[in-house]
Amino acid sequence: MADLAALARRINDEVLSQGKVEVIDELIADDFVEHQAMPGMPSGKEALKAFTEMFRAAFPDLKVETVATAVDGDEVWIQSVMTGTHKGEFNGIAPTGKKVSVEMFDRVRTRDGKAVEHWGVSNDLGMMTQLGVIPEHP
Repeated sequence: MADLAALARRINDEVLSQGKVEVIDELIADDFVEHQAMPGMPSGKEALKAFTEMFRAAFPDLKVETVATAVDGDEVWIQSVMTGTHKGEFNGIAPTGKKVSVEMFDRVRTRDGKAVEHWGVSNDLGMMTQLGVIPEHP
């Protein structure tokens, strides 16, 4: 059985942090299903490519640190922290120059050493607050 924790770390380190979208074809199955696709994004593994390119354009110093992983059968669960500086347009938001730190939790089902399904949650409200788009609660 492939090292599923290593697969998760490679997605965070090589794909998201370093922007190596070409690695996606090695790590993600052709029939990949993205359950957290953003509106207007393509489906399948093209969704991860588009997500990576969009986030790296908006946050060129993007880093995704793997905090913890847990493997259960053919699934790997990943806790991560994404950081970056908003230097490019992001979902219609002009660059703010602000730094963000966003906690994320992902669940990835695998087959034959490749990711075939992804579910995830991230603190999107916290990111929008850090960017100044949504005011903080008093």
